[in-house]
Amino acid sequence: MIVITTPTGTIGHQVLETLLDSGEPIRVIARDPSRLSSHTRERVEVVQGPHGDIDVVNQAFDGADAVFWLVPPDSHAESIETAYVDFSRPACDAIKSQGVKRVVAVSALGRGTAMAGKAGHVSASLAMDDLIASTGVSYRALTMPSFMDNILRQVEPIRNQGMFFGPISVDRKLPTCATRDIAAVASKLLLDSSWSGQDSVPILGPEDLSFNDMAQIMSQVLEKPVRFEQISFEAFKAGFIERGASKAFAQAMVDMMVAKNEGLDNAEPRTPESTTPTSFRQWCEEVLKPAVAS
Repeated sequence: MIVITTPTGTIGHQVLETLLDSGEPIRVIARDPSRLSSHTRERVEVVQGPHGDIDVVNQAFDGADAVFWLVPPDSHAESIETAYVDFSRPACDAIKSQGVKRVVAVSALGRGTAMAGKAGHVSASLAMDDLIASTGVSYRALTMPSFMDNILRQVEPIRNQGMFFGPISVDRKLPTCATRDIAAVASKLLLDSSWSGQDSVPILGPEDLSFNDMAQIMSQVLEKPVRFEQISFEAFKAGFIERGASKAFAQAMVDMMVAKNEGLDNAEPRTPESTTPTSFRQWCEEVLKPAVAS
């Protein structure tokens, strides 16, 4: 039995779609099962409720061999550690009490760097890893840079103004990965019962790009000028608060971006194993261009 959290989320639904035809029994935890297609509901077992609830995870993890764990973003959290670590505590109790064998979780790059302790969401993700590892379960933390798919949040200014925005330096070259590749790695691990122990699995995409590089590629694919405009960290934080985020969430986003701007994501050496296939150009052609056109 494989249990999938966030089955309607960006990564979770891609993991679910990959595993549906695997022949393995699938159980999902869904706060709102109506968001699952009727075709999917017919093929999986559904446990309704939030996966931060002890009764929900105890029910869902009963008889589970493997769990895909992803903490959903909580923009209203009053503490970023609460959003990641405290949210995961019930699951960790259930991992132990229900005898879960393997867990694959979405985490972040940065362990072992000087910036790891002051990197907002990254720091909280690494603390979550430590908590899960403390259960003794066989564990793989998928450690990623920023997602290409995050750019979809700026489809409107890309479409209407030919611009996208962020606080990172225009020429800072960073790895970036597609969520489809994260889901592919997660699915492979969830189906493989041969691994044990605890380790991280970096997912770095095929290349390092600056935001100016990305703007050039987007311009070519969209056949219209697109440019990146760097904004201040103060303006970046204010944007989150204006959209209703808590001060703690907004500050954690700033702290994470400051760390990335200082090279947090560049500390992980690229290897053939950590190089995933989807290029930014391919992602723009297959995901961004249809989104901008719609």
